[in-house]
Amino acid sequence: MENLDDTAIAHIANYFQALAEPMRLKVLNALRSGDRNVGELAELLGCTTANISKHLSLLAKSGFVARETRGNAVYYRIADPAIFDLCNLVCGQVGKRLAAQAEMAAKLVSAQGKD
Repeated sequence: MENLDDTAIAHIANYFQALAEPMRLKVLNALRSGDRNVGELAELLGCTTANISKHLSLLAKSGFVARETRGNAVYYRIADPAIFDLCNLVCGQVGKRLAAQAEMAAKLVSAQGKD
């Protein structure tokens, strides 16, 4: 992030803010396997089409997904698959942290059992 001006930093913050909602991450993950329409995503993720539409609109505005009209339906796809590189990096770090916390908790329980 060296040599970035305030405008660039604000764009980066908005980029990450779009990813800060669990349902939007679920939508991106659901699109990993291919194009889907709003109804398919709503059924798959167990929420309303209005909710999915709201999240897809923000993801499209942020450049994460692209939309394509096919007949009467609009299908969404990942606009830049590189988003999964970022998600995999973050998930790996979170996974390591959770594993370390679980290991520490197990050690504490074990130590208490020896007392």
